[in-house]
Amino acid sequence: MEPLDLHRIATEAMRERGLLPAFSPDALREAQAAAPAAAGDIRDLRELPWFSIDNDDTRDLDQLSVAQALAGGATRLLVAIADVDALVRPGGATDSHAAANTTSVYTAAGVFPMLPEVLSTDRTSLHEGEERLAVVVDMTVQPDGHVVASEHYSAVVLNRAKLT
Repeated sequence: MEPLDLHRIATEAMRERGLLPAFSPDALREAQAAAPAAAGDIRDLRELPWFSIDNDDTRDLDQLSVAQALAGGATRLLVAIADVDALVRPGGATDSHAAANTTSVYTAAGVFPMLPEVLSTDRTSLHEGEERLAVVVDMTVQPDGHVVASEHYSAVVLNRAKLT
């Protein structure tokens, strides 16, 4: 009896579900050559005590958080999401792959990332000590949990601590 080839099984299962288990050569070339697109108003939020919460071995950090106490018991809660759009050209091969899979796929055989690793675990990942572009959701939350104000915008952030 032959041993199970988990990678082959996972690859076939992905294809059966309309997912793309591998990146096209065009997507890999695009990702390698990607340069940040010029953006509009970008706020500088590097001074805030941003942190990520993930597994010890996670290399694709895509979310940071920070909370600040406000008057009257309210809290300012900010969530930063890696700004992948700054490096992925709309309608390109990398964008098409990401649109087909919509997320990274985690299997017993390994991870099939939504974006090529040069982007997902390097240039867009919100690594500790690295300045990165992010889309920030900035909310004011009352003590009873009601969100009474919110806005979103682009910002430069700096992950101060990778928590596990």
